[in-house]
Amino acid sequence: MKIAVVRGDGIGKEVIPQAVRVLQHYAPDAEYFEADIGYGKWERCGVGCDDDDIESLKGADSILFGAVTTPPDPGYKSVMLRVRKDLGLYANLRPVYGEGFNIMVVRENSEGLYSGIEEIGEERSTTLRVVTKKASERIARCACGILLKDFRNGTLTIGNKANVMKSDVLFRDTCISVAQEMGVPYRTAYIDALTFDAIQNPQRYDVIVTTNLFGDILSDALGHLVGGLGMLPSANIGDRHALFEPVHGSAPDIAGKGIANPIAAVRSAGMLLEHNGIRCQEEIEEAIAAVISSGMKTRDLGGTADTVSFANALMDRLSSGG
Repeated sequence: MKIAVVRGDGIGKEVIPQAVRVLQHYAPDAEYFEADIGYGKWERCGVGCDDDDIESLKGADSILFGAVTTPPDPGYKSVMLRVRKDLGLYANLRPVYGEGFNIMVVRENSEGLYSGIEEIGEERSTTLRVVTKKASERIARCACGILLKDFRNGTLTIGNKANVMKSDVLFRDTCISVAQEMGVPYRTAYIDALTFDAIQNPQRYDVIVTTNLFGDILSDALGHLVGGLGMLPSANIGDRHALFEPVHGSAPDIAGKGIANPIAAVRSAGMLLEHNGIRCQEEIEEAIAAVISSGMKTRDLGGTADTVSFANALMDRLSSGG
């Protein structure tokens, strides 16, 4: 197995190395290589991700990706959007789980308001929201497949805003057709009401499929249920490639202080390993719970532990078998 490691920017450089320790614990014989991608590279070279970087990532079986900074500079092209597009990573999977609930947000990853088709001006700027039947059908099949495999008695929720945006009528109706074809129970919900209800009543939800921007906002909001974005992992899946990244950003305000929470990065590493057939997520979750229960927490969770100390305690648990 060949694994690419992108530390990224900000706290990515602090939490990703801790997640790599987990990868090496479960996959010591894997081949690891680093790729220098992100805002730091853009500052040095004028490009955050070049063609050679893309080819390098394509050569990996899986990618562990750290958060990258996206500055307001109009000349900066989003690294993440390019990577997702060039590697065909059309499905963004964002699990949120806790006591009494287990939600998988399946976010369409290739179009919507993150299409990258924009016109920027001093008096007027526009972003084109793209919704196609092909991409909507593809993400619906992905979501239905996850529900049939992991949530066998569950219901697919189709998050949309079809009452306001007619492009969402196509998305909603396509998802309904796929669910009916695959024999999956479904319901539709407007994304604003859905977000509010899912935070109040998370046990009502199983798999939620929605468009790009809505999925981004919804999954971030659901971080409230589990202690914040420092807890949330994600996967970006395509037909040939797979990339795993913590949901949180590069957090420049705390970067370099050694206090970032590594749990989201560690959980992302667990998703990467499971994707490659290495069963470990249950053990990782038990170790995380044990460390937190012992009183060791990073500052975002109300504790005083630093990044490395928390990771050391976690590795001790994993090495001792719990």
